[in-house]
Amino acid sequence: MEYWSALDRLVSSHRLVIDRPKGSHHNVYRDFVSPLDYGYLEGTVSGDGAGVDVWVGSLKNGAVTGVICAVDLLKGDAETKLLVGCTDEEAETALRCHNVGSQHAILVKRPT
Repeated sequence: MEYWSALDRLVSSHRLVIDRPKGSHHNVYRDFVSPLDYGYLEGTVSGDGAGVDVWVGSLKNGAVTGVICAVDLLKGDAETKLLVGCTDEEAETALRCHNVGSQHAILVKRPT
């Protein structure tokens, strides 16, 4: 459980910036419409050198409910995306976004 507590602390100690609100189009892949709020934690660093990516669901508790481990063979990178306040359905929706084309991902749900 230390892993999940550490993720909760990471989220609570950094400002969450939503740069792709639910329903918005991706800035590069214009056909993609974000099914949930998507953003990053300001002041953090992920594998791609940008902030840690976050999908935000409808639960208001602010807890990390899971992580998506994603690899993109075309870009040659691998990243972890945090799921904050996501229901099971929202987590599956986010996962589908990372299992298209050259992208492959798995979902790790927080144990209850």
